[in-house]
This record gives sequence, structure tokens and C-alpha cells, in this order.
Amino acid sequence: MNSIPANISEHLQMSEEIIMPGSNEYEAARALYNAMLDKRPGCIVRCTNVDEVVATINYARDKDLLLAIRGGGHNGAGLGSCDGGLVLDTGAMKTITVDAEARTVSVEPGCTQGEVDTEASRYGLAVPAGIVSTTGIAGLTLGGGHGYLSRQYGLTIDNLIEAEVVLANGSIVMANENEHADLFWALRGGGGNFGVVTRFTFRAHPVAEVYAGPIFYDIAHAGEILRWYRDFLPTAPRKLSITLGIKTVPSTAPFPEEIWGRRICALIVCYNGSEEDGMAAMAAVREATPEPLMDGMMQMPFVAMQGLFDGLLPKGLQWYWKGDFVEEISDAAIADHIAHGSKSPSELSLMHLYPVDGAVHDVDAGETAWGGRTATWSMVIAGIDPDPAKAGALRDWAKGYWEAIHAHNRHGGAYVNFFSEDEDTARVKASYGDNYARLATVKRRYDPENLFRVNQNIDPKDAS
Repeated sequence: MNSIPANISEHLQMSEEIIMPGSNEYEAARALYNAMLDKRPGCIVRCTNVDEVVATINYARDKDLLLAIRGGGHNGAGLGSCDGGLVLDTGAMKTITVDAEARTVSVEPGCTQGEVDTEASRYGLAVPAGIVSTTGIAGLTLGGGHGYLSRQYGLTIDNLIEAEVVLANGSIVMANENEHADLFWALRGGGGNFGVVTRFTFRAHPVAEVYAGPIFYDIAHAGEILRWYRDFLPTAPRKLSITLGIKTVPSTAPFPEEIWGRRICALIVCYNGSEEDGMAAMAAVREATPEPLMDGMMQMPFVAMQGLFDGLLPKGLQWYWKGDFVEEISDAAIADHIAHGSKSPSELSLMHLYPVDGAVHDVDAGETAWGGRTATWSMVIAGIDPDPAKAGALRDWAKGYWEAIHAHNRHGGAYVNFFSEDEDTARVKASYGDNYARLATVKRRYDPENLFRVNQNIDPKDAS
């Protein structure tokens, strides 16, 4: 692997920035969302259009440079950067086009989920995506994309209509159901293994006001809530999404000061509809669960719900997370959740169970590359804190918690966007299951030399 030439700007002749070590911009430009990781790329190339993406890919390939692709820069494993190599940064590519009549949204890869939400909301529409508005839409999509609208409208990839992709050989192709259909299949869950997507076109849905917000219960009720939740979810209307969390009330507004620092079991709820209909859907929940410490549900714009927790999770925190696909929640698993979840090392550390049933299960397991169609939940365990001195404690807690819960989960894999930097190839293969062999075949066709390998990598050598 070669090092970055000092005269790279003469070769690329880019109109925008090429940031080198030692420059005034370098430290800020290389900073990762997850401050537990520290990577020092040989240069950062900020592309503003597809031609610059092509030129940068061609240069990295021809010079045999390690290449990392950054979109929104939100990846918890730091895979939007690398040590010593070239970072192709698409963060300045932010064009969003909404066709309200066709209900489609076309998006460049530098956009965040919040930017897409805001633009689509002007037309009373939304693209199903994640739950933190600062998340980059590109990485979210390529990993699968689940959030508050998944039970009703499916994953983000289930709403992807077409992608413009720059391949490892520098060519630009359109991938959809009719053109490069094998690539289109692989992009829907296979991560950044196959090229750089420079435009996504999504199907959007009517979403405006939602009845939504958090409900907090004392941790003493966690077992009761978890047992109720696993039984209730299959009966819940698809418009109702309920994420369950074991966490701590942050010691900050807008949470009531009298419950700051309390260990809790939380329901994070979003009903896509009117307050009247939402309250009716929640009646069964409120009747079956204990008296909460806080019930923060209210009618609000969907974009407000998407950004509700952004202030708690700014760039630059320490993160260590582990994920799993969860098909069922046994009583033994509940006991381990309570034992580990109630001993988190910081107020921001958490366990979340995101529902991936409903419309997600309407899509056959082999219809897209995403490997979690048999799961009911996508779980994440995340150790989070601003203090670097707590990094070891965060990692130890998350790993120990995950090891206890993973023993109860049959699937073996996880949502690849919930991987940390130390996951191994076996976990990647388990996450795709029967789809992995086909992914490797597509990888061999479109990226036989594995240029795009700074990711949860699919090895073209694994193709049969």
C-alpha cells in the first residue's frame, strides 16, 4: 500500500479542498463522530460533484492508496476514515430534490437524515430512515436503515428506487430493478462495498404530525415491561412504533429534575397519525403498564420527533457499541437485560430494542441483501460518555452486556451499522446469512480488487 504523494493536488486538480496533515483544517476535518477512535488519514479530499468523485476514485486506485468513503461521518466504527490513506469526503454534496406528485425524494450522499426530513416535510412527506437526525443518509441507507416508520413502511432500503453509483473502475452506472439489478440488490443492505453512491432516489410517504415521545418507568418495573412488550408488539398496529430502552434519565432539561439520574426502562413511541388516534392506540399500553415516572408523549411534527434526542448525542462523545438481531426475548434474556442494563457506567449509556417487524417482514429474506428479515428487533448496546477516561469502562460494560445477551440470540448476526471497529469476518457473514455468498459474487463482479474495503467488508475471494 502506497503513501499519499505530497503533490496530490497537482494530479487531482480539484476545485475544492484537499486537506493534508499539518494544514490548519486537518485536525477538525479528520475528527470522527466517535471520539473513542483516532485516525490520521494521509489526505482528505472534499468532493463537490460526481466528476470529482470519479477522479478521486481513479487516483486512489491507480496509486494503490487505501481508500475510505465518508458521507455524513456518523459511522460508529470510524469507517468513514482510515490511517495513512485517502478519505473521499462527500459531505459537501447536499442537493435534495422532491417530486411531490410522484412522492419521490432524490438525495446526494452528503445529506444528513435531518436535512432530508426537513425538505420532504415541506410537502407532507417522509422517507423511512433512522432516529437521530444527524445521521448521514448514505451510510444509513446502505446498511439497511430502520427507525420510527419501519413497521409501517419498511426499511430505508425497501424504499430505495434507484442509485447512481461510481464503481471501482471509475464508471458511473444507474442501479435499479431493471439496470444492474444485481448491484441494486447488493446495495440494499450490503454497505459501502460496491462503489460510491452519488445519488439515492427514494419513495416517500405521507407523514406530517405524529403522536410521539418517551415514557419512562422506574427500573424496578423493567422485567414486567419487557415481558409485556414482547407479547404486545406483534398485535400493535403498524402505525405504532415502540422502541424499548434500558437507560438512565439524563441530568438535563427538558427532563424533570426530580428524576435526573434515575435508572429507567423507557418506551420511545411514535404513532403516525392524529393525537386522537394515537391516544386510542396507546390506551392498551397505558392500561397494561405501571404508573410511569414521566409520560412525554404529545402531538408534534415528525421532523421534531426525528431530532428529539440530537442534543444528547453531539459529535465527539466516547462510543462503544455492539448489536444483535433478536428473534425472541426469553425470560432468561430478560433477567440478563436487567442485571447488566441497570449497571451502566454513565448516564448516556443504553440498550435499545428497535422493532423490525410489520412491513419489514413483508419483504422476503432474499429480496434484498439485508440479513435481518427473520428478526423482530434490532438491538444495540452502547456505552457512551464525553469523558475519554471512561473509555475502558464503557467498552467493558457494553461487551459484557452483549456477551450475556448474545448467548440467547439464535440469529448470530446484527445490523452492520451497529458494529464497532473490532468486529470480525465471522460476524459480517452471520449478519448476512444466506445472502453472503451472493454478495461476494456481486463484489467480485463490481470490485474484484476490493478497492472499497474500509467497511464491514465482503471479500470478493469468497465468491464461489
